[in-house]
Amino acid sequence: MKKRKKWLIPVLGLVLVGVILANGGSSKKKSVVSSDGKTETVDSTAANPEEGSDAGENTKTPEKVTIEEQVLVDHEGVKITALGYETDEIWGDGVKLLIENHSDKKIMVGCSALIVNDCMISDLFACEVAPGKKANETMHLSSKELKAAGIDTVGQIEIYFHIYESDNISNRYNPDCVTIKTSAYDQMDTTIDAAGTELYNENGIRIVGKTVDENSFWGKSILVYCENTSGKNVTIHVDDLSINGFMMKPYFSTTVYNGKKSLDDITLMKSDLEKNNITEIQDVELKFRITDADSYKTIAESKPITFQAQ
Repeated sequence: MKKRKKWLIPVLGLVLVGVILANGGSSKKKSVVSSDGKTETVDSTAANPEEGSDAGENTKTPEKVTIEEQVLVDHEGVKITALGYETDEIWGDGVKLLIENHSDKKIMVGCSALIVNDCMISDLFACEVAPGKKANETMHLSSKELKAAGIDTVGQIEIYFHIYESDNISNRYNPDCVTIKTSAYDQMDTTIDAAGTELYNENGIRIVGKTVDENSFWGKSILVYCENTSGKNVTIHVDDLSINGFMMKPYFSTTVYNGKKSLDDITLMKSDLEKNNITEIQDVELKFRITDADSYKTIAESKPITFQAQ
């Protein structure tokens, strides 16, 4: 089951994110507005009226987040233990893992989904362990994505591991979701910044256009907020995308589990933009296609949706 941007090579993606964060990046962002030019702004605090009312009183430095050492998976000789919680200025927060392979097969441990404070984030994690060996690895929580979601303090982490033999990927084990509650769990805020222009809202799937970044690393990008209360795990795709009247190939696929939310970019490659002489995003038209994340069957397809960047 894929989360997002699986067209990126995981290692390269992590390195590039680190470079961008280290250099601070240089973005030129505009707002997503409806095609008639009106800003149909959704109030990001509507779901939590108390939030923002005492902003002046909420300026305390967050306490250091910790977790208790705990066994997350113990199956047929494979044991995964959460040892602790760490913070890195470049890579962001992370869970320190000890992976032990007491089987007679080389194994690969990956992650199908990673959820922080009810928000889906990138699950770029993989660790290979030889028979009879151990490995210390950190599962990083993207600082860029946590910031975009407005998550200042991590209270809960949900992990969907998958484990398979390196030489036989069909021999696969998918443990149930494991949940880690941090020392900040009682203060956890699951309200995500959903301010923007609503593009789609049907059958429990809600999509909000937030911003357009004219200078993203790959070219340009459109940030969207997705919310799923449909009762199913879904994957959201973009089809028939045009920018300023020119057809473009969108790089976007985000899986949102039931009851969860996500913030993800619709990425437009620099080469495609240059081919069509597009220097600035003005008019956008696209369709959203929603599929069942487990069966891959199409659940819904939107009509063409138009909006602008201003």
